[in-house]
Amino acid sequence: MTTQTRTPRTARIRTLAVTALATTAAAAAALTLTSTSAQAAELKQTAPTVKTAPTSDNLDGWIKESLAIMKAKGIPGSYEGLHRNIMRESGGNPNAQNGWDSNAQKGTPSKGLLQVIQPTFNAYHVAGTAHDLTDPVANITAAANYAASRYGSIDNVNSAY
Repeated sequence: MTTQTRTPRTARIRTLAVTALATTAAAAAALTLTSTSAQAAELKQTAPTVKTAPTSDNLDGWIKESLAIMKAKGIPGSYEGLHRNIMRESGGNPNAQNGWDSNAQKGTPSKGLLQVIQPTFNAYHVAGTAHDLTDPVANITAAANYAASRYGSIDNVNSAY
C-alpha cells in the first residue's frame, strides 16, 4: 500500500519541480530581455539584422536530416525527443543564444537549436555535418551525440542538460 501512494506522490512532486523550474527559467528570460530606454536606443544603433524565425517546415526538415545522420552513425534518438528538447531550449530558433547563464558568463554562451556550447560541440561534432555550432543539422546531431553519451539518448533528456 505504501508503494501505491508513493508513486503518484513522487510523480506529482516531479511535475511540480519541473513546473517550478520552467517558470523560473521563463521569468529569468523575461528579465534578461527587458532593457532600459538607453539600452534600447543603443541596440537600435548597433543591432545586426536578425534573420527571420524558421518555419515549422525548416525545423521538420532539420530534424529529419539529423535523424538520418544519427541512424547512419548509430546515435539513438527520436523525432519526438529532438523536437521536445528543441522547443524547450530555443523555441525552434537556430540563431538562439543564451547570454545570461553561467556558461555565457564564462565566455562560452549556449547557441543554436539545442543550446550547445562550443567546447561540447567540438567534442561531440559528428562527421558529415558542418563545423558550425549554429548550423541546425550540426547542432542537433552534436547535441544528440552528447545526450547519447551522457544520458543514453536525447529521448531521456527532459530538462536543461
